[in-house]
Amino acid sequence: MAIAPEIVETLRAKFEALLPHLDERAQRLTLAAEARSLGHGGIAAVARASGASRSRVQQGVAELERGEEPTDRVRRPGAGRKRVTEADPGIVDALLSLVEPTRRGDPESALSWTTLSLKHLAAELARLGHSASTWTVARLLREQGFSLQANAKTIEGRQHPDRDGQFSYLNTQAMDHTAAGDPVISVDTKKKELVGEFKNNGREWHPKGAPAAVSVHDFKDPTLGKVNPYGVYDVTADTGWVSVGVDHDTSAFAVNTIRSWWENTGRYSYPGAKRLLITADGGGSNGYRTRLWKVELARLAAETGLAITVCHLPPGTSKWNKIEHRLFSRISINWRARPLTSREVIVNTIGATTTASGTPVEAVLDTNEYPAGIKIPDKQMRELESTGSLARHDWHGEWNYTLNPTRSE
Repeated sequence: MAIAPEIVETLRAKFEALLPHLDERAQRLTLAAEARSLGHGGIAAVARASGASRSRVQQGVAELERGEEPTDRVRRPGAGRKRVTEADPGIVDALLSLVEPTRRGDPESALSWTTLSLKHLAAELARLGHSASTWTVARLLREQGFSLQANAKTIEGRQHPDRDGQFSYLNTQAMDHTAAGDPVISVDTKKKELVGEFKNNGREWHPKGAPAAVSVHDFKDPTLGKVNPYGVYDVTADTGWVSVGVDHDTSAFAVNTIRSWWENTGRYSYPGAKRLLITADGGGSNGYRTRLWKVELARLAAETGLAITVCHLPPGTSKWNKIEHRLFSRISINWRARPLTSREVIVNTIGATTTASGTPVEAVLDTNEYPAGIKIPDKQMRELESTGSLARHDWHGEWNYTLNPTRSE
């Protein structure tokens, strides 16, 4: 006896609403229960209404008639597709040979100069006779203890034999100055910044679908150009001063920033100071090989009457300069994802930054010109030392020296 069409339509509506919420075994048993309730012709009617094969409905009916106990299994033991490692035992070894770190750069490796993406790995496995999807490749890699990794900056390169000794010497100088009530500052140039509608790294909250629009290309604006933020961080007071220069990042600019800090802040914070300790990197506008840096500091010492001692961080250790993580990092956080559209925006954004103690950072715009390429002759350097304006310390005199307030022009 054929099942009436209206019954089939009713079943179809029921199955469309119910089956998507059931796992494979529950679907099979539901179909079987409906088929048994319909009697003769029920299997064919249920198969037509659900779109399932008749054999699938018959399997469910057989399970119900055997009276099997409820189970957590969705499929019968042995059912389903075999794992790829069972069907292809050599696929894991083939995959490991491709991702083994020592193989990268080996001309015998097919992927030696190719990014080891899942797509490339799956394609190379296929070329070697192993079929696997990108999802399977990802699962096999995880099972073998692999995960996505970024580069880790842990290799410092060759370490100077007196690195620890220089840090110890610098620390002794800092404690001596601090105990005497003399200022200790950390100085450096922050990364040059493009001025204009340019992308700035980081993210900020905006209405959904309305990010700040910036230029596609980072070509320097011929009018706005770049700026050079040079910072002075007062280690004892936890305060910061930044001059935003618009010309070249030279030693004259660096020293003028220190001069501005002293005239506007330093001399009021340390009214009885006779000395100043500067800690700086070994390169750039305040590098220990830069003659102009020493000449400009000698002028500053003569102007202020301060004995200015400079201790450079040993090579390869610029990340330990306190200004980097006490001041510059907080500025970067404050202007993340914010286009630096003008010099005023840069100065005001730096000025809105606070140090860890909550003290606002002082920021000024320096529009002076600082010509590049100024050469200091040997004679002038010899005069600095012969007059006592430049006194090198016994311990690594190239890294540690004092500019005394003896006028020598």
